[in-house]
Order: sequence, then C-alpha cells, then structure tokens
Amino acid sequence: MLKIDSYSLGPLQTNAYLLTNEELGKAVIIDPGMNPGALIRKIENLEIAAILLTHAHFDHMGGVDEIRKLKGCPVYLHDLESDWLTSPKLNGSLMWSQVSPPLSTDPAEYDLAGGQQLELIGHQFAVYHTPGHSPGSVSFLCGDDLFSGDVLFKLGVGRTDLHGGRERDLFDSIHNTLFTLKDEVKVYPGHGPRTTIGYERSNNPYV
Repeated sequence: MLKIDSYSLGPLQTNAYLLTNEELGKAVIIDPGMNPGALIRKIENLEIAAILLTHAHFDHMGGVDEIRKLKGCPVYLHDLESDWLTSPKLNGSLMWSQVSPPLSTDPAEYDLAGGQQLELIGHQFAVYHTPGHSPGSVSFLCGDDLFSGDVLFKLGVGRTDLHGGRERDLFDSIHNTLFTLKDEVKVYPGHGPRTTIGYERSNNPYV
C-alpha cells in the first residue's frame, strides 16, 4: 500500500508529495518546495529513498538542499535540466526575487529520461518525458497515480512563457502522452487540487 500525503509549500503554494510504504518505513518525496518545515517534521522517522523532481523551477526544488542534507537521499532530475539546480538564473529564483532568494543546490545524483522504470520503496515509477512547461519536465506514474508537475492541472495547463517553455510541446505532451493513460488515473498536479485523466480529457477548456 502506498500512502500519499500532499503539502502546499512556499509562496506559490507548490504541491509536494510524500509517498510512503509504511510497511518498510521508507518514502519518496516528489517536488519538495520552499519552506518545507511541515514536510520535514513528517519525515523525521522515515528513510527517504529519493527526491524525484518533475522539473527544476525554484518553487519545486526550494526544499531540496535542506532535505537532502538532512536525510542523505539522492535527487533524480531530467538531464535537460541538469544544470538548473546550481543556477538561480535557470531555476527562476533570480527572476522572482520578490518571492524567493536566489536558490541553488548540488546537481542531481541521477538523470531521468522518458521510458525509465524506477524501482523505489517496493513500487514501480514510470517516467514520462512531458516537456512544454520546461524542457526537462517529467511526469511520474505509480500504479494509477500520476504526478504531473506543472504540465496538467485541474481545468488548466502549465504556463509556457518561462525559460525553455514551448506551447506546442506542452500540448503534445498532454495529448500524446498523458491523455493516452486510462480515464481513472488520478492526477496529482504541481499546484491546486487533484483530478483525473478522464475528467481533464472531457472538461479541460485548454485542451
């Protein structure tokens, strides 16, 4: 059984997800954002097997440095954004100085690529390359749970006007990758409430 907890972190209310195998006492964190205190309190007695990043914008990686040093866990990120963690300019924290100080941390320990299958905490995580919001955006599918980052939201889609964004790629990712999944797949986005693939396919006004 996989337990999924959500935390809305930082000034942009970024969703961080804690996926726990309670039998093993191990967990994975997806997108630990800024001001991660609530998440850190929750993981005090857990072994963190990995931090998975859907992409490396500052609001999704703001808690990486603190958690990685606390827990000694590796970070996974698509190789197209391999230098974003070390660069406040690339991860956007330099541009958004009104909500964030310049943020940087060490590079990811592991590169991600579309088509990978990660075996973590007794579960399989399928990696889908879903660019458009950013060049290295990925989505993670674990069973019928999809973690879509800033690609697909409930009744919305990710913005494409930031560094490396491309509208055509975003809609290709949604139509040709995410919308090939089953209707009942639950979507856990980078911001806002949970939804399903079927609901978005039928109701999302942008796609």
